[in-house]
Amino acid sequence: MSKNIDVRVSASLHPDNVKQIEGYDSETEAVLAPTMTAFSEAYEGIRAVHNAREKAKTNPTWNEAMQIIHTDDFAQKQFARIAKAMDSTRVNLEKGIAHLEGELSKPVESKAAGGIAAEVRAHIKGLSTSERMTVIQRAIDDGDHIVASSVLGAPAMLSGIDPKMQQVLTRIYHERHNPATAKRLKVMQSAKALIEERGGLVFKELEKAVGAKPHQAKALREAKTAAEKAFVLKDA
Repeated sequence: MSKNIDVRVSASLHPDNVKQIEGYDSETEAVLAPTMTAFSEAYEGIRAVHNAREKAKTNPTWNEAMQIIHTDDFAQKQFARIAKAMDSTRVNLEKGIAHLEGELSKPVESKAAGGIAAEVRAHIKGLSTSERMTVIQRAIDDGDHIVASSVLGAPAMLSGIDPKMQQVLTRIYHERHNPATAKRLKVMQSAKALIEERGGLVFKELEKAVGAKPHQAKALREAKTAAEKAFVLKDA
């Protein structure tokens, strides 16, 4: 992690955690930048609440209750901003993931002429199940687009394979020949999981920074409001 660490804030929310995602490098840095920004917003927001609490203690006119009330007011504003950043980032990741999933699942376009493709499918259909799968997998791994696309670019029954298995093989084909897309998808999925896993810590960390639970701060605020009513001038 960077030197910009505050021991008062959970290390689990530090933006450098995003750099630990498998696949993070110069190629995926831009894709993960919004996630890093969201975690930075959370980390710095919580740090700001801690600082506000410390500053509140120096106000000679505020007792501990007033310190909590004002710090909690500030924390609520920070929470709204952090939650918005986290949620919008998660939503955008979901949209990006859905798009890439579609790209890696779309039908394969046959690279072979009609007659050749038909002969390839007929040959593969005549093989045993294990031989059939071996030939198709080898074609995908070796970049033999003629064989692979002949099988994956036509109805599964023509090659003697199960439709669901064809979907699986189609996904493998796209991932094998579009590694950059597969890599982006993987890091985006990890980023979304990181937000969902760590996002809940924000509430607890803000509570710790305020120095009181939300219901306690609320009770103090209500007591303050009730007490102040005694000083309101009323018409005779």
